[in-house]
Amino acid sequence: MVLLSLVASHHDLDLTVLERLQTDVHAVGRELVGATSPVAGAVVLATCNRFELYLDVDDADRAPLARAAVAEAIAARSGYAPDEVGGHLHPLLGTDVSAHLFSVASGLESMVVGEREIAGQVRRALTTARRDGTTTSALEALFQAASRASRAVETGTGLGGTGRSVVGVALDLAERTLPSRDGRPDWCGTRTVLIGTGSYAGASLAALRARGVQDVLVHSPSGRAAAFASARGARALPSGDDLLAEVARADLVVACSGAAGAVLGVEALAAARPAGAQPLTVVDLALRHDVDPGVRTLPGVALVSLQTVADHAPAEHAALEHAREIVDTAARDFEAERRVREWNPAVVAERARVLGALERSLAAVPDEVRDERVERSLRRRTRTALHAPTVAAREAARAGDAAAYAQALAALAAVEHPPVPASA
Repeated sequence: MVLLSLVASHHDLDLTVLERLQTDVHAVGRELVGATSPVAGAVVLATCNRFELYLDVDDADRAPLARAAVAEAIAARSGYAPDEVGGHLHPLLGTDVSAHLFSVASGLESMVVGEREIAGQVRRALTTARRDGTTTSALEALFQAASRASRAVETGTGLGGTGRSVVGVALDLAERTLPSRDGRPDWCGTRTVLIGTGSYAGASLAALRARGVQDVLVHSPSGRAAAFASARGARALPSGDDLLAEVARADLVVACSGAAGAVLGVEALAAARPAGAQPLTVVDLALRHDVDPGVRTLPGVALVSLQTVADHAPAEHAALEHAREIVDTAARDFEAERRVREWNPAVVAERARVLGALERSLAAVPDEVRDERVERSLRRRTRTALHAPTVAAREAARAGDAAAYAQALAALAAVEHPPVPASA
């Protein structure tokens, strides 16, 4: 078995391309695992700025077949040709997979470097794969280790406590055009409409509250606003009410529903806003654009999009060097332990051969002449003979030293248990 990752992110692709690649994305994992293919397991990580598939493939030589199957599955949903999909997805194999995922989970590959929202998204990707029945023990180990690496970065560098997030940067940009009092943004007096009820909406509401926003009205295109708002002490816009009328009275709209199609269109918003209407700031955090980007052309409307966040995200700082060291160490340790698990069956088999033969020889000694002290001594001598080559084999596996591993395994194969006397 080998791990294969296919990666598309904001580093290389426009967000509109990522949006198309993610069409019906979780069905791709189920299809790949359910089909007769080299893919034994799949975890899909799809966020506002990345689309990544982590695959457990039955053999490294069949990785190209797995890539072709992925390209066909995504092409059927995205409208791209398979060759285009293949060109958009950067492949990583073997040890590169863990190094990349650990870096992603720690926020080091995000639009806002060091942001913490991605850690929860990585955990939810594994949970979704479990629900869909597409995970494997290898993928479980990979994603759980990624979460441990993320926590180590957070505690070891303090990046998680600095408020670095896509939502945080977006609100920093939004405050430039919000109502002000005494020359400072008047968050407390900002009337806000929140569109969406997912994890980003929860993070957005928490960030708004942390800045002092009190007046938040929640709208959900899927009809879940009441439950979401009630659980968080906010107000919900009744499903029959006019969203546009509320937006026309608002100072700030934060949209992150990910609904199919724009929730706020240019013409509808223009018609809802009378001449000379108060300024409106719109933050659109949905990859599929909850708000038509054309609203930025309307008088008095300022738009902050994911692309705006990417263009203004804070630069790396000194803690990132330490964070990358933590991630690199975690990836090396994971790969070392993976090799030990992968190479260990041969070691176990050799030990079982020797110890099993000893026990069979001891069992053949008649009960009336058996001596427990002699038996303990024979077992101790046998385990001592096995110890050094066993340790050498596992150390070689951790280091990835195939030659040293083969030498240690040959030493194990040469071990025989001491002869058992007739009166053991």
